[in-house]
Amino acid sequence: MPAGQKSSGAVPMLAVHDGAKALEFYSKAFGAVETVQRISWEGKVGHAEFEIEGARIMLADEFPAYNKSPKTLGGTPVFLHIDVKDVDSFVARAVNAGAKVLQPIKNEPYGRVCKLEDPFGHTWFFNTPPRP
Repeated sequence: MPAGQKSSGAVPMLAVHDGAKALEFYSKAFGAVETVQRISWEGKVGHAEFEIEGARIMLADEFPAYNKSPKTLGGTPVFLHIDVKDVDSFVARAVNAGAKVLQPIKNEPYGRVCKLEDPFGHTWFFNTPPRP
């Protein structure tokens, strides 16, 4: 990276067992907006990028030689944590679209937070930080 250029930070990349369906789910459940044109590879989603309330995430279908999805691995040790404007309405929409509640919304010192699992085996924390 050239001197003085700011890093864009870490960008998680999710492996899923059905990229097209995952992108549809994330759009419906989390309000995700695709920001980069999907790249196909071997008839699947080779690369896609989307944002959830400003948080950038990459996604690809599972290609066992390169990546494995939570479905293949039997779960995931990684959690994604995203701050959202209104966790209550956010979670209601997500659950209505098929997300599973792993931890109901509750107040914590760092905000109002919940834990969800998507149909593809990824675990998400959504949080509305406390207002100053």
